[in-house]
Amino acid sequence: MPQHQLKQPIGPFALTRTLAWLRLCAIAGQSMAVMICSWGMHIDLPTLSLLLGIDMLAVFAVFAAWRISQRWPVHEWETVCHIVADTLVLSYLLYFTGGARNPFVTLLLVPIALSAAALSVRAILAVAAIAGAAYFVLLRWYVPLPMNELTANDHGFSLHVAGMGVNFGITALLLGFFINRLATAVRQQQQEVQRVRERALRDEGILAIATQAAGAAHELNTPLSTMRTLLPELRREYAADTALSEDLQLLEGQVERCRTILREMVAFGKAQLSQEPERLALPAFIHGCVERFKLLRPEAELELDVQPQLDPLVLRTPPGLRHALLNLLNNAADASALCDSNFVMLEVRRHEQWLEWIVRDRGPGFTPVGTTAAIGISGKQSGLGIGLALAEATAERLTGELIATNTGNGAEMCLRLPLSAIVAN
Repeated sequence: MPQHQLKQPIGPFALTRTLAWLRLCAIAGQSMAVMICSWGMHIDLPTLSLLLGIDMLAVFAVFAAWRISQRWPVHEWETVCHIVADTLVLSYLLYFTGGARNPFVTLLLVPIALSAAALSVRAILAVAAIAGAAYFVLLRWYVPLPMNELTANDHGFSLHVAGMGVNFGITALLLGFFINRLATAVRQQQQEVQRVRERALRDEGILAIATQAAGAAHELNTPLSTMRTLLPELRREYAADTALSEDLQLLEGQVERCRTILREMVAFGKAQLSQEPERLALPAFIHGCVERFKLLRPEAELELDVQPQLDPLVLRTPPGLRHALLNLLNNAADASALCDSNFVMLEVRRHEQWLEWIVRDRGPGFTPVGTTAAIGISGKQSGLGIGLALAEATAERLTGELIATNTGNGAEMCLRLPLSAIVAN
């Protein structure tokens, strides 16, 4: 199915596709009805004329199936043309089988009911006018149904009543099934609109935070440079005080770490603007992430599990992937700390055409809500509430997904990315 059609789950394309399935059901049902009446009930029908009409509908069904498989968008007028073709064939068949006196004449209402769920008011009125015109034509011009020994006693009344019963069942089945499909498409569209809205709000929040972070990074550079100059002098001045000297050395290392982070932020922004992903072997990428995580969380006990067959992979790593993985590892360390544990596990594995980055902790777990992560909402007192949102945004940008589940003794975050998006050819 063309990708562009998936963006429009309800509308002309959805109705045209529904009509294609309905047309196949009509061909089967009409063929069966002709055979039963002609050969089973021995009613003298113009069988060749009826089969000719069914064959025309079959030819049009083949064309319609080919049409909806093309990449061209289906317009409303084209869907109306499909309905006109179906109505003309049905009217042709009804003309040779009693016209408006045929109980199956109410099948002319089915396209109107389906159109009401997918087309504009103008198109619905056009379909209703076409069906109404066909009905009034069949009231005046038609070929009466011939009588035989089964219908001669009551002038065909019993046959008419039986046809009404069959017609009721068919109409109820068609309307119930196909309108339910269209209604399901409407619900899916509404859910997709809601998801898009939530993602837009989240991305807007991320953009606002990024703008503030850029300004803060520029302003922080000056005080950090000042501290970087003063701390070595203070260490030399208080060299005799061992405890204070160690504290000053720790502060000097933290200041240098802050400067490194600021430089990485600038490099990250440049990489984002260039749109050129970094090419790096998977083991080297994982090693870099692990080393940086150990610097950030030296108390964490990281357990690493990487499938050996993944070693030859070379990644086209986008700038945000490393940050997303570090956010997940950092959140896992915080969750484990809530239960007096330092355990964090990173598992990297391949599942079909996906590369999965699985982070586990031994924390209290959580209840997944199935919605996008909220900006500024964090379960940690010291958290900013953007870690999971950034990780999920990175996953979506790479056409992947972020899956959160509870395990028996903690939680698990699975960052699934398609190999085609991150693996170099």
